[in-house]
Parts: sequence; C-alpha cells; structure tokens
Amino acid sequence: MSFFNGLARKNPELKRKLIMAKIDKEPVQYVKNAFMSSLYVAVTVGFAYFMFAQSVGWNPLSTLPVLLVAWWAAYKLLSRIVDVRIRKIARDIDREVLFAGRFLLVKLHAGRPLITALNDASKSYGVANKYFKEIVQEIDMGTTLEEALERASRYSPSEKFRRILFQITNALRIGVDVTNYLEAMLEEIANDQLIEIQRYGKKLNSLTMFFMLFSIVIPSLGITLFITIVSMVSANFDLTFFLFLAGAIALFEFFFITIFKSIRPTVNI
Repeated sequence: MSFFNGLARKNPELKRKLIMAKIDKEPVQYVKNAFMSSLYVAVTVGFAYFMFAQSVGWNPLSTLPVLLVAWWAAYKLLSRIVDVRIRKIARDIDREVLFAGRFLLVKLHAGRPLITALNDASKSYGVANKYFKEIVQEIDMGTTLEEALERASRYSPSEKFRRILFQITNALRIGVDVTNYLEAMLEEIANDQLIEIQRYGKKLNSLTMFFMLFSIVIPSLGITLFITIVSMVSANFDLTFFLFLAGAIALFEFFFITIFKSIRPTVNI
C-alpha cells in the first residue's frame, strides 16, 4: 500500500479533483484501481501480441516492450478519467450558469435573504441546483454561510460558477450589497460567452473550408481521376480496396465532426 501512497502523493491535487468529479474514492484507492486495471489491459494486449508474434514467427521477447507500452498508455488514460469527469460536469454547469446566477439575482432583487434565495435555487431545475443544494445542506448542518460558499467555490468544477460564488463570498465578508457584485459578475460572464461565440464563428469558418476541401472536393475529384487512370492502364482493383477507401474517407469525416463538437462553446445566453 505504501507504493500506491507514493503514487497518490505525486498528485497532491487528486483529492480535490475527486471531490470535484463526484468520485467517492480516496486518492490511494483511485490510484490503485487505475494501476491494477492498467495491468489487466497490459496483460491482455501482451497475450494477444504474443500469440500474433508466435503465428508470424517473430521473436517472442518483443512482447516485453509491447507489454510496458500498453501498461503505461492504459495507466495514463485511466488516471485521466477524473479530469474527463470534471470537464464534462463543468461543461454541463457552464450551459446554465447564467440562468442560475440570474435566478439568484431576481430573488435578491425581490427582497429575499441570500440563504432563502440559495434554498429556492436548490429546488430549481438544472445541474447547478445540485451545488446550491449542497450549500444549503452544509448550512443546515451548522456551517456558516461564508464557509459553505467558500467550500463550494473551492470544489466547483466550473470556473464561471466558481467566480460567481467567490464574488458573493467577498461581498458578504466586506459587508456590501451582494446584488451589485453578482450583477457585475453575471454581466462579465455574459460578455465572456459572447466573445467565445465570436471566436467559435471564426474557427468554424476555417474548419468548414478545410472540411469541404479535404472531405468532399478532394475525395470526389480524386476518386474520379483515379478511376479514369485505372481504366486507361487496365489495372484491376477488387471490392476490398474500394471498401477500404470508403472507410478511410468516412473516418476522416468523423475526425472533422469530432473537432466541430470539441470546439463548440458551452454557452447559453
């Protein structure tokens, strides 16, 4: 267990990340599970490669580097699951962070106390209400409002939601009106999202041009030219070759679609 403790200590932010990702595991347990799972993957890949090497007459000792590379790749991939979860939750919160903040602002403008506004927000729809509910639960258990907000800000996966909670906490500590701070922060976040949309539009224009060129124009003209040349030289290509060519084009288009989805901003103004 000391070995896994050493691995966990190399990532001091892991405990905070596990809380942010809503993964109910201790850092040592998480590292151990990732390590053991990567061993299973490495053994499976190594065994498959060993059988293949035996069948083609390759040196069986070449399985060792394959085993090490498979273990290293699997461990790195499994160790990043917590980061993937954090990014996914952050994107879900960012889609409605403005609505959640404006909901609070409307309640505060209506004369509701901050605790009551947080309680109302915890009963609303969406992803952000879960975090408001955690704040309310901590307050009900005896935690002060400032401490509950500070903890929620520290463990929030969304940077935008963290900024809102941070500004509310600062306003409470200074003793000024929360609505002014909250309103200014929501306006700043809305401007940031507009900038993200503008940047996305510029990226989309460039990517669309490359997509049209490499996924439509070049394949269609290239295949037409290829078939013309083949018919002139009387070369023979079976159906497998054309199926492989179609699969390669489909894979290339899927790659572009994945890029389109990855750069799309998670905004909802």
